[in-house]
Amino acid sequence: MSVETSPVVSPPAQPLRWYQGLTKYHWWVFIVGALAWLFDCADQRIFMLARTPALSELLGLPQTDGHVVDYATYATASTMVGWAVGGLFFGIMGDRWGRVKTLSISILVYSLFTGLSGLAHTGWSFCLYRFLMGGGIGGAFAAAATLIAETLPEHARATCLGLFSALSVLGNMSGSLLALVLFAPEQRYFSQWVEGGIAGWRLLFFVGALPAFLVVFVILTLKESAQWQAARKLARENIERQLGDLRSMFGHPRWRTHTLVAVGMATAGIVGVWGVGFFSPELINDALRDLPKTELSRVKSVGTLLQDVGGFLGILTLTFLATHVGRRTGFAIAFLGGFVSICVTFLTLQSKWQAYAMLPIVGLFTIGVMGGFVIYFPEIFPTRLRSTGTAFGYNVARFSAAAVMLLGNNIRDALRALEFANPFRVGMVILSGIYLLGLVVLIWAPETRGRPLPEDE
Repeated sequence: MSVETSPVVSPPAQPLRWYQGLTKYHWWVFIVGALAWLFDCADQRIFMLARTPALSELLGLPQTDGHVVDYATYATASTMVGWAVGGLFFGIMGDRWGRVKTLSISILVYSLFTGLSGLAHTGWSFCLYRFLMGGGIGGAFAAAATLIAETLPEHARATCLGLFSALSVLGNMSGSLLALVLFAPEQRYFSQWVEGGIAGWRLLFFVGALPAFLVVFVILTLKESAQWQAARKLARENIERQLGDLRSMFGHPRWRTHTLVAVGMATAGIVGVWGVGFFSPELINDALRDLPKTELSRVKSVGTLLQDVGGFLGILTLTFLATHVGRRTGFAIAFLGGFVSICVTFLTLQSKWQAYAMLPIVGLFTIGVMGGFVIYFPEIFPTRLRSTGTAFGYNVARFSAAAVMLLGNNIRDALRALEFANPFRVGMVILSGIYLLGLVVLIWAPETRGRPLPEDE
């Protein structure tokens, strides 16, 4: 007589934690990519803190003079336009040349022209160097994010990309710390060797050129992802599957929709943080104009440092929400929080303690949402268009950001003509309404949580 036995059922495999199963090479790709973006963000912060004092010296006018404020806007808009142009170019080249080569060239570009910014002698030359520096920023972001997205295993991708963005905030903080140590409006260095000494803002930009040395590690230690190599082979065999092909990206209804979603979301986030949130030093100038210059400089450095701490926590929070709740929900919270926090801060900030208490909340939402783009954009494009699509969405939005920044001057002039008490603050609040655009765009945004990276249909 045979005895029937029940089949042995194995317990379901436990899902891997994000850090399990990662090789040394996985970690190295993450570290080098994060350093590339970290140094990039340090250079951005150096510019944000040094732009007004630099232009004040170059133009020979007080920092609060309207022409200095206008030139600060022009320099920031130049950076945005350069970022957009360079990001589009390097984004396409990232699919055609490869992620590693594109990352190397981008790092060299942003490092070189950050250093040259310290040699500017006119307001327009300063704006020109910022435009050229911006070209490298856009390329570095797309290349590093795409390389990490394709190299890291699926279970670790979202968390590692979130950490990639969060650690970049340390670059912002490093820039603020450098400014706190090296930079005071009246400070000059090496006067025993250089007649008149080197102004602190110039020295900051010279230090910002040092990340160029990272290129050696990128070229010698990183390799192209298996996904990109497979896509390049397929492109050689199939003319309809070309790498970095803008026509096919807009010709396919799915990729066209994803591209427009990326542009709309990025426009809201970039205009919000660069057109409003990163004008916190100018807000402090307005609120605390009676303080001595040295103390005012210290408040701006500490305030922006705390804003970065809030941004670091915001990126980690959005990464958690994206991983455990959903991408769309996380973005909705960040967009709404950005709008509310900017309105409250720019309308009410009047003292040092308010700057230290409110700016971290602004950073929590405005910088936090930028971290979400790093996770989301590589997830909505196929391999052959991933760098192009990520760069296109992220950088076309910068043209809008530049236009809105320039429009901001007109808004302030109109408000001044209408005799508003503080046209700068009211104008910033009006511009923050761009976050509401982000909420609307989410209607068409696909949810990618728990899904593999897409490929061509």
